[in-house]
Amino acid sequence: MHIPDGFISPQTYIPALVVSAGLLSIAYKKIDLDVEKIPFVAGVSALSFVMMLIIIPFPGGTSVHLSGIAIIALLFGPWVSFASLSLVLLLQALLFGEGGITSLPLNILSLAFLGSFSAYYCYKIFSKFSTKIATLSAGFFSIVIPSVFIAFVLGLQPLIASADGSPLYFPFGWSVTFPSVVLPHLLLGIIEALVTLSVVKFLRTRYGGNFSE
Repeated sequence: MHIPDGFISPQTYIPALVVSAGLLSIAYKKIDLDVEKIPFVAGVSALSFVMMLIIIPFPGGTSVHLSGIAIIALLFGPWVSFASLSLVLLLQALLFGEGGITSLPLNILSLAFLGSFSAYYCYKIFSKFSTKIATLSAGFFSIVIPSVFIAFVLGLQPLIASADGSPLYFPFGWSVTFPSVVLPHLLLGIIEALVTLSVVKFLRTRYGGNFSE
């Protein structure tokens, strides 16, 4: 789901850079982790790093991958998740070419920010009914909501960046981007939900409680 270089116009990634930088500055002011929790954050972030590198091609010209976003958000809170995943995305772009440099702000906003906060607040909403359902919904929406955002941004490009009617960057509109990006991630979201439930349950049983507390 990482957006590569060349797909996003400056009209999009420059404002995204400003917004993502502002959100990261807020995150680092809000984060207050005890020293003993840092190894846990690093370990779960490393798991997310590996999960995102396992790319599965999907018919329609897109690809999918697990993320581990909800795992970090539920264990450590959305701001820690946002900051750690932003670092994961930066390292993946620099070291492995997984996602572009110019599109990094959009990847941060979609996966790290929207993914983390959608997971966290979906859990909060559904935990009133069932912890299991809440955890499953957090994993599912941590993937689906970023995919909707990415589909919207990609489909917007022909409308805002063209010359003589020809798109300069990503050439396909929303009629293509929404089914090709969102539908595969609806299926992936089910797997992400099950993985989130298993990992969060194991870690909370093994180490106890919520690490963000």
